[in-house]
Amino acid sequence: MGVVIPLEEGKNKQASVKPLVDLTKADMERVNQLILSKAGSDVQMIPEVANHLISSGGKRLRPMLTLASASMFGYDGDHHIKLATSVEFMHTATLLHDDVVDESDLRRGKSTARMIWGNQASVLVGDFLLGQAFKMMVEVGSLEALDVLSTAATVIAEGEVLQLSVAKNMETTEDDYLQVIRAKTAALFAAAAEVGPIVSNTSKAERNALKSYGMNLGLAFQLVDDALDYGGKAADLGKNTGDDFREGKITLPVILAWRRGTAEDRAFWREAIEGGQSDDANLERAFALISRYNGLSDTIARAQHYGMIARDALAPLPASPWKDALLEVIDFCISRVS
Repeated sequence: MGVVIPLEEGKNKQASVKPLVDLTKADMERVNQLILSKAGSDVQMIPEVANHLISSGGKRLRPMLTLASASMFGYDGDHHIKLATSVEFMHTATLLHDDVVDESDLRRGKSTARMIWGNQASVLVGDFLLGQAFKMMVEVGSLEALDVLSTAATVIAEGEVLQLSVAKNMETTEDDYLQVIRAKTAALFAAAAEVGPIVSNTSKAERNALKSYGMNLGLAFQLVDDALDYGGKAADLGKNTGDDFREGKITLPVILAWRRGTAEDRAFWREAIEGGQSDDANLERAFALISRYNGLSDTIARAQHYGMIARDALAPLPASPWKDALLEVIDFCISRVS
C-alpha cells in the first residue's frame, strides 16, 4: 500500500548523514556513555524501559546537531556533551509519551515500551528522563541554554495538546497543522541547534542562524515523515504505513486531499477520520484520494521549501566541513521519500 514519491534526479538522491556522523563520532561516543549512565537507576524498570527505546536504532540527529553547532565555532569544552544528552533525553521522553497518547504498537520496527511495560511505566520513565535532562542543563550552568531548552519543553507539550484538540477534525487548516508540527517537532530541532552556539559564546547573528536552520529543518523533517505515512514503507518508517490514518491524525496530505476533493470525497474523509472508519479498505481509498489530489507531491514540495530556508539560514556562515555536513542533512531528510 502507498506510493513512493521519486524526487528529482541529483544530489538529494545521494544525500547522507554520514559526514555529520563522522565529524561528531568522538563526541557522540561520549554522549552515548553519558546516556547509559544517566538512564541508570536502582529502580530496575527505569533502565529497562529507557534502554528499550534508547537502543532501538535511531540516528540521534538532534544531539548531533548540538555537537556540530558547538564544534563549528571551535568549542573545546564538554558542556555540549551534556546539552546533547539532554536533547536526546527530551526527545526520548517525548516518544515515550507520544506512544501512550497515540496508542502506538510499533516504534522503529519494535514493540513500543507501552506494549511491553504498560502506559504507566512509559509515562513515568519519560518523566524520569526529563528530570535527568534538566539536571544536566543545570550542571552546564548556562542560563541561556537552560532557557532555550526549557522553553522548547514547554512548546512541545503545548504542541501535544494542540494536536489532541485538532485530532479527527477535518476542519483543521494547513496553518493549524503547521502550528502543531512547529511545536511538536521543529521546536526541539531549533533548540538543539541553538544551544551549541550559546555555549560557544558566538554572536547573536550566528546563534539565530543555527536556530532558524534547526526550526526549518525540523519542519521539513516532519513534513516528510507525514508524507511517508502515506507513501513509504513500514521498514523505512519504523511503524506501520497508514498509522496516522488509523489514529485519526490530520496531516498535510489529508488536509490537501480534503480541501481539493469533491463533496463525496469530503464525506468519505469525515466518515473515515472523524467517524473512526479506518479499516484497510478505507485506507486504500485514502491512498487513492491523496494521490489523485497531489497530496504527497505537494507535501514534499512544502518540505523542500522549508529545506531551502534552512539552507539560506546557514549561507552567511563561513565555509567549513561542519557547515557542509549540516547542509547535507537537509537533503538527507527530504530524500527519505526517494
